[in-house]
Amino acid sequence: MSDISVRYEVADGIGTITLDRAEAMNSLNTPTKEQLKAAVQLAAEDDAVRCVVLTGTGRAFCVGQDLKEHIQLLEANDMDALWNTVPDHFAPIAKALAEMPKPVIAAVNGVAAGAGASLAFACDFRVLADTAGFNLAFTGIALSCDTGISWTLPRLIGQAKATELLYFPRTVPAAEALELGLATRVVPAADFATEVSALATKLANGPTAAYGAVRLSLAYSATHTFDEALAFEADMMRLTGDTQDHKNAVASFVAKQRPTFTGR
Repeated sequence: MSDISVRYEVADGIGTITLDRAEAMNSLNTPTKEQLKAAVQLAAEDDAVRCVVLTGTGRAFCVGQDLKEHIQLLEANDMDALWNTVPDHFAPIAKALAEMPKPVIAAVNGVAAGAGASLAFACDFRVLADTAGFNLAFTGIALSCDTGISWTLPRLIGQAKATELLYFPRTVPAAEALELGLATRVVPAADFATEVSALATKLANGPTAAYGAVRLSLAYSATHTFDEALAFEADMMRLTGDTQDHKNAVASFVAKQRPTFTGR
């Protein structure tokens, strides 16, 4: 089982994807990228999953591309394997995280660097242990950026700050990440698992279709006109208005009861 570096588990509506290469700081070699892509796409398509949690083991969330593998490919002059990994692995993983019609939490247990930070930024929520941090390490090894960070980062913290952090990579500690807007919440490391579980449970018990529609609407509006966004919102209202969750919630409101959502 040593070749399994990504674990995928489903319980109580929560799909948990865990990077499990603690000895390599959860860096992404080709087998790990393939397993991660498969796990994220499976979670996106699984109707039993109403919330997704992405996390890591050990002291890192994910430090991005495995540089040992990267150096081997450079030395072998295998340019196809070296650079095709961006469209073949990093891009589809980011796309699946960002576009699935259900909420996604990055449970950042430790350092998230390079593509590891990009993965976290593609999620809806970033819960950080107070010992964690982000490092946008790309230009530190004379590379551009990938895994969707050029789209997500400016939308989180603005163009100027995004440019600064990408040009001059450094570790942004959890407290500063919260202040900048990179983190949704920072919690003591001792409480990390409990806090992530509480948020995931709340989301998994919520109106899944409504969350997904809001998620898609926000992404759509970022690249479309106001009129187009209004039309898309109308479509999403029609979609969510046809769900059993909406009908039950309205009935519960009239009856002055707390609604129960089934995700349907």
